[in-house]
Order: sequence, then C-alpha cells, then structure tokens
Amino acid sequence: MKKMISLVFIMMLGFGLYAQQNIILIIADDVSPDYFGFYPTSGDTAKAPNIRSLLSKGIRFDMAWASPVCSPTRAGIFTGRYPFRTGVGAVISNASSPQLDTAEMSIARLLKYHAPIKYNTGSAGKWHMHSMSPNKYLYPNIMGYDFYSGNFNGAITDYYQYPRITNGVLDTVYTYATTQTVDDALSWMDTMNTANPFFLWLAFNAPHSPYHLPPANLCDTNGLPGTTAHIQANPEKYFKAAIQAMDTEIGRLFQYLNAHNLMDSTNIIFIGDNGNGNQVAQIANPNKSKGTLYDYGVHVPMIISGPAVVNPGRVSQALVNTPDLFATLSELGGLNNWINYVPANKLPVDSKSLISIIKDQPVNTRTWIFTEQFNSPAIAADGKTIRDEDYHLIRFDNGNEEFYNQRIDTFENNNLLLTTMNATDISHYHFLCDSLSALVGSGSCLPLGLPSTVSPSLVEIYPNPAQDFIRIQKLSNDLVLSLELYSLSGSLHRHAFTSEMDLSGISPGYYLLKIKLGSGILIHRSLIKE
Repeated sequence: MKKMISLVFIMMLGFGLYAQQNIILIIADDVSPDYFGFYPTSGDTAKAPNIRSLLSKGIRFDMAWASPVCSPTRAGIFTGRYPFRTGVGAVISNASSPQLDTAEMSIARLLKYHAPIKYNTGSAGKWHMHSMSPNKYLYPNIMGYDFYSGNFNGAITDYYQYPRITNGVLDTVYTYATTQTVDDALSWMDTMNTANPFFLWLAFNAPHSPYHLPPANLCDTNGLPGTTAHIQANPEKYFKAAIQAMDTEIGRLFQYLNAHNLMDSTNIIFIGDNGNGNQVAQIANPNKSKGTLYDYGVHVPMIISGPAVVNPGRVSQALVNTPDLFATLSELGGLNNWINYVPANKLPVDSKSLISIIKDQPVNTRTWIFTEQFNSPAIAADGKTIRDEDYHLIRFDNGNEEFYNQRIDTFENNNLLLTTMNATDISHYHFLCDSLSALVGSGSCLPLGLPSTVSPSLVEIYPNPAQDFIRIQKLSNDLVLSLELYSLSGSLHRHAFTSEMDLSGISPGYYLLKIKLGSGILIHRSLIKE
C-alpha cells in the first residue's frame, strides 16, 4: 500500500502540485547548536549521524531563534504567532498557566482541511501547549490532528514510566520515551490513508532532563553506570547519550521511510525548541542559557532537508524565527494562500515563509528576529529581545537593557551600553530599538546621541510623514549610496540607488528606512507613509 504514495506523487508532479510532498517536523527538547559537530560553535559534541545525514539533502540554518522555553516555541510554530499574541509566554506548568486558545488556526488544521490535497496529520511525543486534564485530552485532535499520542505536560519525570494520552485516552508507558515516540509515529503511519500525503509533528522529550541512562542498544553507555550520583556529577555525558539515542531512533524512522518508498517524497525539518539547560551549558556563564533572553538561551539548531530543497548542501545565514515554520510548512504543503484561512480575530500572523531560501532564490526574508518571555508572577529574566545580523538588543521588563555585537562577541560578555559606542553601534541600536518598540507597541529607546558625522541635524528625511516621495537632505559632504525601505515585519518594499525614493504604490503605515553612505556608515530612520 505504501507504494501507492509514490504513484500519487508522480501524478501530482504531472498536475503541477510539486509542493504537496510529505512533511515531518522533528523537535528536539532543550538543545543548542553546540552539541552538534556540524555547527561552527560546536563544543563537546554528541554522535548524531542520522541528523547529520540531513545536511547533504538540505540547508543548515545558522541563525535560528526560538523562545527561551518550550511552550511558547511550540505555540509559535503551531500558529505562526509571537507569544504576546497567543498569550503563551512561559512554561505551562499547571491549569492556571496561560494556554493556547483552541480557536487559533494551527498548521495541522491548515494542512488537514485546506491544502489542495488534504493531508493525513499526526503528532507523536511532547505536546505542552495545554495543561494535563481530562477535558483537554482531545485538544490535539480538536486542533487538527487525525492522531495524537504522547505526554501532555512538559518534562517527564521518568523516561521509563510516564503518562501518555492517545487520542484522548490516558494510559501509562513503560518503554523508553524516545523509543515510544517513534513507535507511536510508525504505528500511525502504518494505518493512515496512503492516498494522501502526510504531516507528522514528532516532538521528542530528549535530551531534556532528567538525564536518565538510555538503553545500551541506542547509544554508547560505556562508563555510564546510570546512578543518581554519577548523573549529577556528569550531566553532560548523559545529555550526549540522550542525543545519540534520539538520533538512533530518528534513524529507525528514516529506515521506515526508505523501506516504504517515502524518503524521496518527504521533506524533513529538524529543530530545537530552546537552548541548553544550565546543567549542560557549554559557555562560561551558564546563567545565560535556557530560560533567558541571551542568544545561547534561544539559539537553536535547524535543518530543512528533502526534495523541495534546490541545490542542497547549503548553509544559510538568514535570520529565522521558529514561528516562520508555520508559513513554510503551509507552503511546502501547497497552500500559498494560507493567510485567507486565518480568522480575522487571530491576525496578524508573524510567520514569514522560508520557501525562497529553500528554492535558493536571493530573497532576504527578515532584517530582524524577535522573541520574548513573560511569567506570572513576573521574574527578573522576563522581557523582549531582538537582533539583526550583527547586533542583539535585550529589553527586560524591569526597565534594564543590554546590547551586544554578536559578530565579535558571540557569548555576549561585553554590554555595549556600558561602553563608548561608535556610530555603527548606535545606528544598529536605534534600528533594533525602534523596530522592537513598533512591534510590541510600547517601550522607549535610551537617549543615545549620534556622533556629529551622522547627527540627526545633518541627516534628514524630507518630507516625513511622506506621501509620494522622500529625499535625503543635509548630508554634509557624504554621499548616499542606497536607500532601502522595510516594513516593520522586516520585508523589503523598495530599493533606490539615489538620495530620493518614489513611494507611489506603498501602503500607508510605519516603515524603517536604511540609508547607506559612501563612507560605509548605515543609518536607520523611522518613516511614516500617509
């Protein structure tokens, strides 16, 4: 029966529905890029040959951001919306925690009900978008999954015994969790409708704590007795073992796909949901890991691999937010008009499709990425953060700000706001601060002065607000090389190689103008189009 799927895809190619291939989203729990040997920031790495095998058929993304903790990341991927829109800004720990509205348009609903050829939809593993109570057991099915089986809450307390919900029914599992997650996925694939493509959300608990010793057939357990004392003294060793065990089970999934002639018609995305926990952080200051807005807490590994990728084996430096997977998965599923199916009260959607990158087209999808966290009651680490290609701004809810040049300060040891900044530093600060304030509708920027060479009195946009055109005036002796006009979502709307720009056809609203000078200085200014 599985061979029928290959025939279906041959027919689809003939009808031009190239994009409707199978899709698997694999989410690893609590892991930064540095435990994988194929990232430039790699430290003490784990054995992960099956995950590594995705690289030859895919794209490695080096600048992907998630939320600082798991629930907001999952809600963001599922809906394409930032936490301040979904209300899920922290770990869902009990019934009083803010949880995902079941009226949200989910990626599962889009693919199941609205794709040109309707998808089989399945989810196996960690849910963690709602608290665990009997009245919520069917929420995954209500929100678009034909099949759901996994643990509802966040971290399981025992990898060898935990509660599982399967299509609304509670039982207890005694199989190693990583193995059980793949078992459940394969069982569903054995029974799904083979005349249609499938979407699988595969969410592992691994390598999240507790760092229990995996079965010896899944990883190298030499020198790992698995005692509590040894685990506490050597958490990194068990963390790496959990990654290797997860990779082995991912390999079993790949074997299944190959055996059923599905691998060549399946796009696979691998991603982490937030950075490493402080017990296994490979940075000098582990207090800047999971649960924080520092880059190490939100920077995650990400690979997109499969037949949709043009010129595979690439590395992308594009700025990516994990909610971008919502639009990307929709369009991989042939649903380019997905926005039409989102209820008006669930707009805007923040997701920006990565299809142009997948197709190897020279399109810059973002000029900044954003994430946040907010707890109730509030904690000191709560706040919002934004970065561009080089700089990272953190605005804590207590009013403090930190600002880093990550191009030269990867692990964020030098807060530039405590130093004398140059014109480039200040320009990036204003761009990020203005973008953040415009996105969330609140907050103010620190009163940083610009050096006299790029003083606001010497660089002006006229008129502003504008209607049909703008002109750069009072520019001293420097030349304007180019102007770029961006929306607040980061989309490039217009590009000019003079000191003037035609704004006809541009919708009214608030924009950001990037001015590049002959001296190499970049200036960012706000612009209102009437």
